[in-house]
Amino acid sequence: MPRFEIDVDPCDHITADAIGKPGQRVFYIQAFQEQRTITVIIEKAQLYSLAIGIEQFLAQIGEQHPDLPEASGDYIEDVMHIHPPVDPLFRAGEIGLGYDRQRDKVVVFVKEILTEEEDPENAAVIRFWATRSQVRRLARWGVEVVSRGRPICPQCGQPEEPEGHFCPRKNGHLH
Repeated sequence: MPRFEIDVDPCDHITADAIGKPGQRVFYIQAFQEQRTITVIIEKAQLYSLAIGIEQFLAQIGEQHPDLPEASGDYIEDVMHIHPPVDPLFRAGEIGLGYDRQRDKVVVFVKEILTEEEDPENAAVIRFWATRSQVRRLARWGVEVVSRGRPICPQCGQPEEPEGHFCPRKNGHLH
């Protein structure tokens, strides 16, 4: 049985952001419901994968339900930044998506990552219930947040460090 389960249903607002300098940033998902703020730490790659996954998921929903209006992805940057206090409940392990057609709500579920010694059945779970437009804004803003990090080396595809980049392809090293 999970340590705890939280349903943020519905989210008044859901977003993602990063705090820190490129190369040292910590990424978060944060949602608001009335007076409650729920924050979870995620990895940069998880945010990017979630953003891509949301767009694909919304496309599938649109194909299955062509009668639904298109979800808006327009956002205002100042609104999309996370708000203090940033007090994460846990670090995300698994992130997934679901859809409730009757309510026309998307659920972003986040499961806590545990150590190898801990029973995976005890992982905490948070379900963020949001509109299709809210999750599309989350996705589009998430891609923007990720892109603001360290530049990517065009030769090797790895992030460049602020103090310089040692590129294996530039020194003749072969894989």
